[in-house]
Amino acid sequence: MAWNKFDNSKRVDSKRVNKSVYRFLVYSFTCLLVSCTISYSFQGGKLNYDVVKTITIQDFPNRAALVYPPLAPAFDQALRNRFIEQTRLMPVDNNGDIEIEGEITGYDVQGTAVKDDAYASRTKLTVTIRVRYTNHKEEGSDVEQTFSAFREYDATRSLDEVQDGLIREIVDELIDMIYNATVANW
Repeated sequence: MAWNKFDNSKRVDSKRVNKSVYRFLVYSFTCLLVSCTISYSFQGGKLNYDVVKTITIQDFPNRAALVYPPLAPAFDQALRNRFIEQTRLMPVDNNGDIEIEGEITGYDVQGTAVKDDAYASRTKLTVTIRVRYTNHKEEGSDVEQTFSAFREYDATRSLDEVQDGLIREIVDELIDMIYNATVANW
């Protein structure tokens, strides 16, 4: 009988400890949630809309040595859409408070991942864009930068087979980089 009493008291103590640990964890987690807050804003983080109201986005001519004709219009439209949809700027044809211009400077295809037989097993498509971002209302926020993005694809496929899909992905990535470097507060 004495053995059972000892065993029961040990169980009672372990239940108390488990409840205390549980309460401590719940309390700690609650404090952590209350004290940590994350705030996101996708509405043109660095722009002062009291000062900057309009944007002019010029067409980006394709000056790459290798030209894929649908690239320039796809890029131009995607760039305009991003700035119009994610900022409160009004698009104007000329003399915007912000002006974005530039050119497509590279459209390159090269083999990568060479196999034992000296043939490439992967091919890389790279697009390079030079951008000039001018904010006429806020000094010190101008950007002149070159952006580049690439995608690899299996070398057994032709560029014609994969080009349209790769261009969509590359253009999306380039637009993200340009937007983040100019008006987003990242």
